[in-house]
Amino acid sequence: MHMASSVSSQQDQVIVEVKSFARILTLNRPKQLNALSFQMTSRLLELFIAYEEDPNVKLVILKGKGRAFCAGGDVADLVHAIRAGGWKSRLNNFLKGYTSNYLMATYSKPQVSILNGIVMGGGNGASMHGRFRVATENTLFAMPETAVGLFPDVGASYFLSRLPGFFGEYLGLTGARLDGAEMLACGLATHFVPSAKLPMLEAALCEIDSSDPGFISSIICQYSEQPSLKPQSVYNRLDVIDRCFSQKTVEEILSALEREVVDRRDDWISATIRILKKASPTSLKISLRSIRVGRFQGVGPCLVREYRMVSHVMRGEFSKDLLEGCRAILLDKDKNPKWEPSKLELVTDTVVDRYFSKVKDEDWEDLKLPVRSKFNLPPYVIAKL
Repeated sequence: MHMASSVSSQQDQVIVEVKSFARILTLNRPKQLNALSFQMTSRLLELFIAYEEDPNVKLVILKGKGRAFCAGGDVADLVHAIRAGGWKSRLNNFLKGYTSNYLMATYSKPQVSILNGIVMGGGNGASMHGRFRVATENTLFAMPETAVGLFPDVGASYFLSRLPGFFGEYLGLTGARLDGAEMLACGLATHFVPSAKLPMLEAALCEIDSSDPGFISSIICQYSEQPSLKPQSVYNRLDVIDRCFSQKTVEEILSALEREVVDRRDDWISATIRILKKASPTSLKISLRSIRVGRFQGVGPCLVREYRMVSHVMRGEFSKDLLEGCRAILLDKDKNPKWEPSKLELVTDTVVDRYFSKVKDEDWEDLKLPVRSKFNLPPYVIAKL
């Protein structure tokens, strides 16, 4: 009996609709803003593997129920697990999650993610790697990990590092929020469709008997609009962002921002400085290094490296900032984390190097990603390897 109920709850968390040649997968934990449980991650991985081998499936549509696509992984649950069962108790979540991110990134069939609502953290892992990412006027994007003592993972060092200029460093370090128009402008979204037109778009996609991305794109374009950026959009500040976030170290990024404030009073720059000063110094340093290294790596090596990093973060050997950040932001909500080390200069390059090395533990091993054959993958996928 117990077995049956766990299977049904797993299936309830991801609703599957079979529509001729399309499969619609709906993330279904609306009260938790579709935060990814281990069951959801496992189920998505299982479904994506099955659909790739099924010649009747031509495309996969992924969406969320309620006001979020997916607000990320269940970080509070992760922290409870680390406290109760030790750092290894949740590694399997990351293993499955990163494997599904890799599968989506290297998928031989188009994935259309409909980002109508909040998409943060792990939600970006489930969508940004796919071929089509449809934003709406309700979309809210962020990678807010540095505020809780984590770093942008789920392959973010791959997709953030490929944004224009140094916009990826800015998003990854500050956790800044973007709307749908901004996502389209910087390339995180491939299309912008007003939410009122989504039912028609979905119906049209379900009619398609093709995996040709050009053809699928032309269908999405029929419902798309070109939204204009709000006058105060951060994307209109790319010049300042590039000047400051191109600096070599986090300390130099902060100094560059402080120099900008001297020249002119600018609330946005002051707010950016405050956000960086409130984030975990360890998180900022490893995040910057991760995005910089990611710029020169394929998506697989990025995920393998991020798995090493997240293992070190959870192990808490050098810094327990993840536990402290979750306590302050998510559990006690006093919003006053006491980071340790508390200053950027205490997080030396030697310490940062450690996060990128293998974990010295006989039970731990590197992430082993499935081998992908280049023969049956489209050119846009081969470019990511």
